Amino acid sequence: MNAEILSIGTELLLGEIVDANAAFLAGELAVLGINVYWISQVGDNRGRLEEAIRRALERSNVVLTTGGLGPTDDDMTREAIAAVLGEGPVIDHELERTLRARFRAMGREMPEKNLKQAWLISSAEPLPNPLGTAPGWWVTAPDGRVIGSMPGVPSEMRTMWTEQARHRLEHLADGVFVAVTLKTFGPGESAIEERLGDLVKAANPSVATYAKRDGVQVRVAARAADRKQARALVDPVVERVKRILGAEVVGADDDSLASVVGDLLQARHHSVASAESITGGLIASYLTDVPGSSGYVLGGLVAYNEDVKRGFGVADEVLQEHGVVSAETALALADAARDRFGASFGIGSTGVAGPGAHGGENPGLAFVAVTSIDQRQSRQVRRIAPRETVKHFVALSALDLLRRMLLDK
Repeated sequence: MNAEILSIGTELLLGEIVDANAAFLAGELAVLGINVYWISQVGDNRGRLEEAIRRALERSNVVLTTGGLGPTDDDMTREAIAAVLGEGPVIDHELERTLRARFRAMGREMPEKNLKQAWLISSAEPLPNPLGTAPGWWVTAPDGRVIGSMPGVPSEMRTMWTEQARHRLEHLADGVFVAVTLKTFGPGESAIEERLGDLVKAANPSVATYAKRDGVQVRVAARAADRKQARALVDPVVERVKRILGAEVVGADDDSLASVVGDLLQARHHSVASAESITGGLIASYLTDVPGSSGYVLGGLVAYNEDVKRGFGVADEVLQEHGVVSAETALALADAARDRFGASFGIGSTGVAGPGAHGGENPGLAFVAVTSIDQRQSRQVRRIAPRETVKHFVALSALDLLRRMLLDK
């Protein structure tokens, strides 16, 4: 069983939006045990869209499309599918009643252009869309191949997939695919792969590394007749990877550095506060992105200006002797945050995000620090990258330093 994903919209080809829908669906299909061999993008052109759908049906059992289900003239997914299957769309009166009722509920009359969203062909059944006006289509071709068409708006597409489309494919899967993704922070991808050795050469379960914005991910995946057998293949390898990489492993699957740090702080009944220079509030932002973080994040300050650093508690002699960009300044900021907010841990950051030099230091150099009543640790960070990337990496480095200190305790 194999599938193809077809993302529709000229805005994709112009680079105006990123195709997150295809990545989401590819991951979902992998979990179902359905192979994805092709992902295509096509603009709002009727001829090219028909060609793309026809080609997909020739080589794939399942074709999933996103986009092109709107009411305007450049939304042509329905027309293209109908043309490829040689069927003429007609208005489904039940769909029309549903659409008109939705518009009335919004206090508006439905524009007649929206009537095309009530079209159906004889091979299609509608997929309800609780979040928008564009119902999807689930089409079964004469030879048994399937086309599932969903909206391009990510929230609408994901809801329709979860509630309407996913279960229709579960019986088509060839076995079950189970994957666990371990997330690491620190070493690069090549270093992680080297430490894993022959594990990355195995086929089932497979072990693969991926460099991501938040660190290197290690995916352990296996296919088997059922989920229990697949888990029996995956779990021992996951444990082996954890033993090899040790503290480099942050968490798994949906874990993030911030959520793991939050869990550790809550479990140990600790709190945290921050004083940030180079990161400009990112550390506090990432910490407070976690639900329930108000229970352990006490506060934070962006001490970007040197006078503000002094006013916040960084001694003038520290700045004069060691400079603004130094481990000592980061430690002093962490101490000041902890003292000011009465937290168990303080986090400090300072450095040069670029593009120019600052304080006599080149772009990409930073220092982060974490202090508690009985510990003071700092870390030098070097990252040659655009300003936004440098700030992001430095913020994650600070969270990782706190994570390791919490693990040590």
